[in-house]
Amino acid sequence: MVFEIGDKVVYPNHGIGIVEEIATRSTSEGAVRGYQLRILANDSRVFVPQESASGVGLRAMVKVADVRKVLSMLGDGQIEHQTNWKGRFKDNSDRMRTGSLYDAASVLKGLTFLAKKKSLSFREKRMLERARFLVVSEIAEVEGKPSDNVEERVDRALSRTFAQEETGPGGAGAGRGSAV
Repeated sequence: MVFEIGDKVVYPNHGIGIVEEIATRSTSEGAVRGYQLRILANDSRVFVPQESASGVGLRAMVKVADVRKVLSMLGDGQIEHQTNWKGRFKDNSDRMRTGSLYDAASVLKGLTFLAKKKSLSFREKRMLERARFLVVSEIAEVEGKPSDNVEERVDRALSRTFAQEETGPGGAGAGRGSAV
């Protein structure tokens, strides 16, 4: 994917950035052409070589139709259960590195559910906060709405999932999801 100056893009685990410059930099391997990004959340600057942009997960922001799908997924009642902390943390870390809004939403849903059941570790709390920030900030930017409004919608979607989890499919009480 090729980006132009002024494009808003998503840089995995950092959020939305603006392509401020397309420049060539000298490195030990020679000249490298890339994107100079300004990350909106903290006003930091990042240089991403064009040849590795897709490999690091740099992508265009999602469309409005994707926002509806993400909110639907957050409220669908399906939660992946991973009881092993180490495996769960690795899976969630891998999802966060993809840069996908769907993956960040999946981490948000899983860790929010887990936080309702027990206390999260410090690292999982930070990951939950990061996933929430990434989901809310991208949806807010795509829709041009305030973050507070989007947070309320995300919370409503998550509460639908947890209501379904408590009653289970058809009121059975067991909930859905896969125990791993």
